[in-house]
Amino acid sequence: MTQTHDFLRDIDSPDALAWAAERSERTAAKLELEPLRSELLAALDTDARIPMPRRRGELLFNFWRDADHPRGVWRTTTLDSYLGETEWRTLIDVDQLAAAEGENWVWKGAHVRSPHYDRAMIKLSRGGADATELREFDLTTGEFVPGGFTVPEAKTDVSWLDQDTLLIGTDMGEDSLTESGYPAHVYLWKRGEDLADAELFFSGSRSDVAVGGWHDSMPGFERTFVTRSLDFYRSRTYLDRDGLQLIDIPEDCGFSTFREWMFIAPRTDFAGIPAGGLGVKLFENFLAGDRDFTPVFTPTAETSLQGLTFTKNYAVLSLLSNVASRIITIPLGQWDEQHTLVDGLGTSSVAGTSPLRDDEIWITTTSFAQPTTLHFGHIGGELTEVKTAPALFDATGMETRQHWATSTDGTRIPYFITGVFTDQAQPTLVHAYGGFEVSLRPSYSVTRGIGWLARSGLFVEANLRGGGEFGPEWHSQVVKTNRHKVWEDHEAVLADLVERGYTTPQLLGIRGGSNGGLLTAGALVQYPDRMGAVVSQVPLTDMLSYHTMSAGASWMAEYGNPDDPTEREAIVKWSPLEGVDKQRAYPPCLVTTSTRDDRVHPSHARLFTQQLEDAGQRVDYYENIEGGHAGAADNEQTAFMEALIYSWLWSTLSNR
Repeated sequence: MTQTHDFLRDIDSPDALAWAAERSERTAAKLELEPLRSELLAALDTDARIPMPRRRGELLFNFWRDADHPRGVWRTTTLDSYLGETEWRTLIDVDQLAAAEGENWVWKGAHVRSPHYDRAMIKLSRGGADATELREFDLTTGEFVPGGFTVPEAKTDVSWLDQDTLLIGTDMGEDSLTESGYPAHVYLWKRGEDLADAELFFSGSRSDVAVGGWHDSMPGFERTFVTRSLDFYRSRTYLDRDGLQLIDIPEDCGFSTFREWMFIAPRTDFAGIPAGGLGVKLFENFLAGDRDFTPVFTPTAETSLQGLTFTKNYAVLSLLSNVASRIITIPLGQWDEQHTLVDGLGTSSVAGTSPLRDDEIWITTTSFAQPTTLHFGHIGGELTEVKTAPALFDATGMETRQHWATSTDGTRIPYFITGVFTDQAQPTLVHAYGGFEVSLRPSYSVTRGIGWLARSGLFVEANLRGGGEFGPEWHSQVVKTNRHKVWEDHEAVLADLVERGYTTPQLLGIRGGSNGGLLTAGALVQYPDRMGAVVSQVPLTDMLSYHTMSAGASWMAEYGNPDDPTEREAIVKWSPLEGVDKQRAYPPCLVTTSTRDDRVHPSHARLFTQQLEDAGQRVDYYENIEGGHAGAADNEQTAFMEALIYSWLWSTLSNR
């Protein structure tokens, strides 16, 4: 990249914003976005969607956006009301708040004090950035607390210790943040004192990814912990008991507690529990030196652990078996007694439990062509369907198939393909991610359904290595100097689709965001003959500098350290920015980002676009001013961006 383009690294410089605005306007102007944009917005805003509940004590809570509330409302109701003709009580109207304060507030959630459910720290973001402003809210009065806890905009970590004390990590000035931009220290902040005067509770290192403290408020088992995240996959956790006591487990081992038990989820074999498994023992016995864990779940080549949650009397495990969902329940303390709650194709997820109350459980089921259904019940009893989302696109004749492609090293890579199949090659869109142990599962998307599937396109979800679909090793095989294998997996899927006759390279588009944006940008420059169109959203591309920008330093355990000669040599071979070749023809590419993305620096997208332009390649660009790393801050922006992407894909593939 030449020096003349370095101005693109300055997020808010007038020259960079003018550069982005000119290209964004040009991209939008060449596409016909109506009526698709309006149709997508109507689907996103429909009142027929399921208002997903979150149980807190006697009440259910929900955050909701629609046409009348584009920024959303945080609201509450009772269980009886929710199961009947629901009547909501609004707690916070973000639109009203934004208008009153002249801010572009985006809701980022609420940290509610448990088990009292009387106070919450509300998180508000300007334009959708990860950094948030925090304010104390009284759930009993439905008002912000006058003179209450307030935290200026920062990447803040917070936990209630009691009603008048917070454990907090935030930007406290010089040396208070890690090199990744997250808190490096934890403070005890008492009501009535200035944040700057809060007592230092724990210090990590600036080389850590992040440091955080949290309080387990389970009645009878109250405990306070702090964790140093050494990198994305290694951490050290300390218990506050007569000083800070290190929990003596491997740094790559997951750890959690529930009442008297502790659970471990090791990434490498530990204490008789295999990598990807789950073990349990009494926490006090562990602290006394006992290391004899009881296995709760043992993985197989096909089945992996995806999640662990609890009701009052059960552990609930979410599993994947060849990327199909299974949910099992285990009575607490009876670890060899397992019962299947849900088993089948598609995706089933635990949407909520109430571990302080009873064995209540909420389950969602969905698939590529099946709208989400919400089930409610109690473990040991019947689950009933309580709400079903509307079918917002015509799925008549659609089916889903699972195939396996063979990667360069012989590894079999699964993928799902959905649509109305014919005996002719069809426009096909491949989505993939391949990183950070993220598992991609079948799900219903109204934007994808309306924008792609309902127009006779085929959709592919590829389960590349780097994800978590088959446990820790599925991920660890492709980190750092083995990162190139992710692209080998991806290329294998593209080739397999053509070999099976579903599509041709000219009719094949690829799409991905964030790490998936890195994937598609890399695919563009590595094997451009495999596809006819590329969409790269909020991507990483400048991989020799990524660790110096925004949160980039936190990802070196995934991609490698560009300052290490061996790892740099591997990175330069697949870094998209370095891979652009003026002598090679590339398919058209659409690059999108957000000015307010404070996780993946927008210069990744800007510089890659400029590099393609300099090489004479066809590239279109759109930068949304708001949206943060999600790329859109509300339903209207989401509808616009999705209409832009799908309109661009159809226009591009039809002209190939």
